[in-house]
Amino acid sequence: MPQPRLVSAAVLASLGWLACVALPPPAAAGQSGEFVPITDEMLRDPDPADWLMAYRTYDFQAFSPLDEIDRDNVGGLRLAWMRAMEEGAQEIRPLVYDGVMYIAQPGYDHLQALDATTGDLIWEYRREQPDDIREYAQFGARTRNLALYGSHVYHLTADAHIIAVDARTGELAWESRTADYRDGITHSSGATIVNGMVVSGRTCSPASLDARCFVAAHDAGDGLERWRTYTAAGADDPGGATWGTLPTADRVHVSPWGVPGSFDPELNRVFWGVAVPLPYTRLMRRGTWDVGDRSPCELYSNSTIAMNADTGAIDWYYQYLPCDDWDQDFVQERTLIDTVVNPDPEAVRWINPNLAGTAEERKIVVVLGEPGGLFVNDRETGEFLWADPFPFDSTERFVISDVDVETGTTTINMDLVAREAGDQFIICGHNVKGWWSWSYSPVTGLLYVPINRSCLNQTLNPRTVSGTGPRFSIPDPDIGPNGDLTEVRAIDISTGREVWRYSQRAPNAGTTLATAGNVVFFGDSNRRFRAFDAETGEVLWETILGSQISGYPVTYEAGGRQYLTVPVGGVGNRLRTYAPELEAPTGSNMLVTFTLP
Repeated sequence: MPQPRLVSAAVLASLGWLACVALPPPAAAGQSGEFVPITDEMLRDPDPADWLMAYRTYDFQAFSPLDEIDRDNVGGLRLAWMRAMEEGAQEIRPLVYDGVMYIAQPGYDHLQALDATTGDLIWEYRREQPDDIREYAQFGARTRNLALYGSHVYHLTADAHIIAVDARTGELAWESRTADYRDGITHSSGATIVNGMVVSGRTCSPASLDARCFVAAHDAGDGLERWRTYTAAGADDPGGATWGTLPTADRVHVSPWGVPGSFDPELNRVFWGVAVPLPYTRLMRRGTWDVGDRSPCELYSNSTIAMNADTGAIDWYYQYLPCDDWDQDFVQERTLIDTVVNPDPEAVRWINPNLAGTAEERKIVVVLGEPGGLFVNDRETGEFLWADPFPFDSTERFVISDVDVETGTTTINMDLVAREAGDQFIICGHNVKGWWSWSYSPVTGLLYVPINRSCLNQTLNPRTVSGTGPRFSIPDPDIGPNGDLTEVRAIDISTGREVWRYSQRAPNAGTTLATAGNVVFFGDSNRRFRAFDAETGEVLWETILGSQISGYPVTYEAGGRQYLTVPVGGVGNRLRTYAPELEAPTGSNMLVTFTLP
């Protein structure tokens, strides 16, 4: 069994003073004392001082109620501590509980607990990997988040296991095999805790054509599987006919790879995003390009599935992009908001006519896909409320040509569908919004959306697994050769109106973080980390860090002070593609933490 490294013992052992003695880890300076197990009630109403799950709360608003750092004093932020991380793809969001920070290092299954006030190591856990792990676990070398519950840290491993590690000591409590990693099934997101279960999605590698993807729930106490929901409807399942005669075994990829699902405890419902089928081009996938132009088609690809939290049964679904031809994932966060729904026809293209003159408060779920396209649905029923081809004004190069406003049925842009080998198209957008997340402030009612103005140049190629090639990102032609590639837009989610916009040349893979101090934090691929006035978009503070910013910032309180931590480092240099004159270092993975003097 892999063992944690306890700091005090390890230091003494390195000097030859200890052979096999394991001393207890030191308490973090921010800890209040005895470890208090994390309960369902704590997850549903977390202490403002903590960051207990990926987006802090089940609604995935990524909002902190802390306000010690505010728009009047944010300019005084100072470095509190830094800590180097290992090499590799780095997209982590730290979790913080009672003064202790929990992270997964880049690479394969290396967990650490740190003192959140200093960055000092408390314990670490390393998992021994199979010798052939690099041959199969294409995406298992990255983890976007861990999960906390009871006295355990939960992690999805590269070799398709769930492990529970003692949050106090780093000792392995249990492990549960969820799939065979040699089938190309691993993960790139993390798990979430729902009703005492560890709920998690999978990444099913394009290198494997026989890996059927799923979301599953495991008992948090012993790892036993409680339910499993496949994300591609099988031939005999409801919705199975939307795949035509394609055998169930060939309905592959369709990965819930992006982020965990959000959760509405009142509805007892989990909202999860599902990605694209494989091969990417419909001609290679189905043998013909003419397989329909509207939803439902190839369920549940590019959809939200709203699942009963206790059984995994799909209560409703909504499909944004049917029979995708371009690998344009809709796997981003499903953000849950209670707000008055009153879309402005001058700001929003597609509006359900039943909303006219109502302006009623609704429980909504909000989604923005990788190609763009902002959708708002009723999260109780799945009813379509409104949508827009955001951030684009035209649908000429956009993958969705129309939405039936009465039914919510989406229609794809058939002018961009490849008919034969060698067909080449420019699709806008692409990587408009990837894994990097937005945030929502209930104080301002604004959604803070980081986007790239980028597009896709794709050619149909029958000789590749994906059915495409060459395939690469380009800047949006509409912005010109030296235009602004990155934008942060503040959207009034009640009306759909844009309130403010920040634009810049350097691209991003960064995340916004909103706080009750009326500050929004955001970092880019050119090493700049900024604080904006949440109401006006004015830049209040800016600093330059050591590498591109690709992790998720968090803010927390420890030892009576508010801290702000942002992970920086490398996942591939977007600057080389979009703005080579702004070349910035990659790698140099690090946690950087700020606080007020």
